[in-house]
Amino acid sequence: MKEIDFRTHLLPLKDKLYRLALRITQNHPEAQDVVQETFIRAWERRSELAKVESVEAYMLTVCRNLSIDRCEKCENRNIPLSQTDADAPAADASAQERLEHDERIRSVRKALELLPLRQRMAIQLRDIEGMSYHDAAHAMDITEDVLRVTLHRARTALRQALEKEFNYGL
Repeated sequence: MKEIDFRTHLLPLKDKLYRLALRITQNHPEAQDVVQETFIRAWERRSELAKVESVEAYMLTVCRNLSIDRCEKCENRNIPLSQTDADAPAADASAQERLEHDERIRSVRKALELLPLRQRMAIQLRDIEGMSYHDAAHAMDITEDVLRVTLHRARTALRQALEKEFNYGL
């Protein structure tokens, strides 16, 4: 058995949990509530966490389940995600380049928000968070093969939506 320290093992996951909850609920206050509830659940079950193979996957699974429950209860409306620092255009970019960059980011976010929940979660965990296939599949409670198929379908749908938008009229 390994000793789990709340501050060193669980608190560093808060940003990852928030991004996952936000991707599912698409609502900032709901995502914050889900993350808080996830940590409460982890605290209540802290004695059982030492038996868990991957604490990160366990926390992401709890967060995912709570987020889905919130969505089903509240039937949240879609609220666009806020811009992150990684989305910001280069400082020396011209006004035209910044405008084009912002438009591309908006298009990708819009296409991502239109994906089914399972596909959005797969993209979030694997491509955005950079989790391994094993951990992402474990967090989504599916097999790695199903995750790979889901990712393929999600990426294909994104590519088609973006090609349709950017090649419009050509």
